Amino acid sequence: MLGHSTSPRRLTTALTVLGLLTTGAVVQASTAAPAVAATPHRVLFDNAHAETAGNADWIVSTSQPDPTGEDASPSAETDWTGALSSWGVALQRTGDYALDTLPSGSSLTYGGSSATDLSKFDTLVLPEPNTLFSAAEKTAIMNFVKNGGGLFMISDHTGADRNNDGEDAVEILNDLMTNNSVDSDDPFGLSVDSLSISSGYPAAIGDSTDPVLHGSFGTVTKSLIASGTTATLKPSDNSAVKGLLYRAGYSGDTGAFFATSTYGSGRIAFWGDSSPIDDGTGQSGNTLYDGWNDTGATNAALALNATEWLSS
Repeated sequence: MLGHSTSPRRLTTALTVLGLLTTGAVVQASTAAPAVAATPHRVLFDNAHAETAGNADWIVSTSQPDPTGEDASPSAETDWTGALSSWGVALQRTGDYALDTLPSGSSLTYGGSSATDLSKFDTLVLPEPNTLFSAAEKTAIMNFVKNGGGLFMISDHTGADRNNDGEDAVEILNDLMTNNSVDSDDPFGLSVDSLSISSGYPAAIGDSTDPVLHGSFGTVTKSLIASGTTATLKPSDNSAVKGLLYRAGYSGDTGAFFATSTYGSGRIAFWGDSSPIDDGTGQSGNTLYDGWNDTGATNAALALNATEWLSS
């Protein structure tokens, strides 16, 4: 995704295949172990912007930055502690991903030397941020995406100000896109709607070729709104923007509950509610609900396919 003509991952795969052909080795599909990426996709989950304020617990693990400090080989989502542990464990178990968390008290940077600098990652996940990004952080995020990074923005309904600082995820994500030093002219072709939609099951569009709706983690049919919002798309500002799931009764440029876009060499995904990523378990004292496994939706496949697409 960074634009190099031949990545180390592709080169390693090509040499492996050549070696098998040269030696006449035969791989039996029934006994072969799952393929593991030569260089795992690096994913950074943000926890530096009040993602655990109030009843929110939007972390993959309490071990930060490295979730494997809690359990190096998790087999169940309860092996890691956090309402996003199902998401994190599912990625970890593939062997194709290396996950980290930006801890509370830290700042997003790009081009620095810290272990959590964005230059060391393929994808940044913003799971309902509840404090504004600083000017320097917005510059870092925008340059990260422009130069090939993947950005996963997850909102919540308007008024979901969990830390009572006067800002909610709707305002924070819109501020990122409209008030930065890199490109404030609707860079991604979408804006987050100031809405509070109580419930619903947004449906996927009929596109069998879309890698987010039809990825290696499964087919996406519906998602879940449990007090969330949508986005308005503006293809005249960015022709790459695309709505994938829509609120009932909406299509085209309005009511997009899940959307993707590109900017520079990078990719963007937007999701209008944090309820679908909540697995119902986390740190004690939080009131959580299992949206990840909601039987009326395919939220796990949507989150995982989107992460794969953003990181590829």
